Amino acid sequence: MVHLNIPTKGRKGFYVSMKFLHSNNNRHGRQKDNNIKRYSSPQYIFYRCFKWFVWFFLSFYLFISFPSFKNNNHHYSPSPLSSSSYPSIKSRSLAESSESDVLGGLKVYVYEIPEKYNKVWLKNERCKKHLFASEVAIHRALLESDVRTFDPNEADFFFVPVYVSCNFSTINGFPAIGHARDLISSAVDLISTSFPFWNRSRGSDHIFVASHDFGACFHTMENVAIEDGIVEVLRKSIILQTFGVKYNHPCQQGESVVIPPYIPPQSVRSTLERWPLDGHRDIFAFFRGKMEVNPKNVSGRFYSKAVRTHIWRSYNNDRRFYLKRHRYSGYQSEIARSVFCLCPLGWAPWSPRLVESVALGCVPVIIADGIRLPFEDVIPWANISLTVAEHDIVNLGSILDHVARTNLSMIQRNLWDPSMRRALLFNDQIQKGDATWQVLRTLAHNKLRVLTQ
Repeated sequence: MVHLNIPTKGRKGFYVSMKFLHSNNNRHGRQKDNNIKRYSSPQYIFYRCFKWFVWFFLSFYLFISFPSFKNNNHHYSPSPLSSSSYPSIKSRSLAESSESDVLGGLKVYVYEIPEKYNKVWLKNERCKKHLFASEVAIHRALLESDVRTFDPNEADFFFVPVYVSCNFSTINGFPAIGHARDLISSAVDLISTSFPFWNRSRGSDHIFVASHDFGACFHTMENVAIEDGIVEVLRKSIILQTFGVKYNHPCQQGESVVIPPYIPPQSVRSTLERWPLDGHRDIFAFFRGKMEVNPKNVSGRFYSKAVRTHIWRSYNNDRRFYLKRHRYSGYQSEIARSVFCLCPLGWAPWSPRLVESVALGCVPVIIADGIRLPFEDVIPWANISLTVAEHDIVNLGSILDHVARTNLSMIQRNLWDPSMRRALLFNDQIQKGDATWQVLRTLAHNKLRVLTQ
């Protein structure tokens, strides 16, 4: 007979007790002979084998059922395609997340359109390096990014790579953008007739870059830009543009993301190797660039709303100010030697000096009323720069003196945080926190906001 002794509370496990019923002769005489017969009998052998079978079965059951032997998710399970054994172009450190993870699984489809819209313009090396070159940098970064999808049906956004700022004038060398409207309209005609995605959303999930004075209005002069307005086919699309103001303006109607102008990251790194952030700064206040001696230029218009003219007239003879009106190839070293860098408006509010100042550790002094700055939700502009109203130019010297005596060291400590520089520079391949990454982060945030609404 088999008895299973089940434990009571507080006693672990159980055991097997075997009792065999035999003749009462075992209690009376001839016990030795009977024992020999019993041990060799088929019945005893059967019971003995059965006993060991039950013991083995129950022991095995307990072994595999005990919690410490169960599989759990905390145990390391090596991937058959780990990056240490099979490196690939898209490999990442096991300790890092890909940008697609950080950006909430964002997916961007990059249209492959004829080279006349983009690559053909790269024959001029300047196309990749001048202040409007973010259109090239963002395209290149997306092509190599984890957020890129080759399946348009799973895309959250669609990037249309059209380069419109590489048509340089043979007269003055500046980008001529008179062809921009026709080139973009042609690209939209192409994708809207070749793919269903533009018509599905009327272009509201399509992305364009307009890194010009007044964005997608595509004109240098504000009055003409306002009159022309945004290219009609883009009015429902997402525009990545350097232009942005905090008041209603015809050139930022619709959805736009303010991006920084392009400054080659290689030039910044080269300058910092020679002039470190915490090095000696022997220039108090610096500006180099176009400064009209007279308020009106040759066309009769007020360049910079005459702000630069007032700066020149007020501080040209002030020893604290280092003001230069002519170009100089080594001007980045002058920024790296300066404490304050003036960033007044030009034709438009924004200026490449803003990026160069931050990147090279010179406190930007922003003189452009109502300007919207790049990535204001993550860059603490109030903690790394100064903002001076256009009508306060007359007090500029005393304002800078006051800051130098009080909280300059705190501003510089915030400014010299590497993440500030990183957020304003575009790279050929996306780096976490860089300018293209910040664009994608903004798009992912907007996508989440729309979904939650």
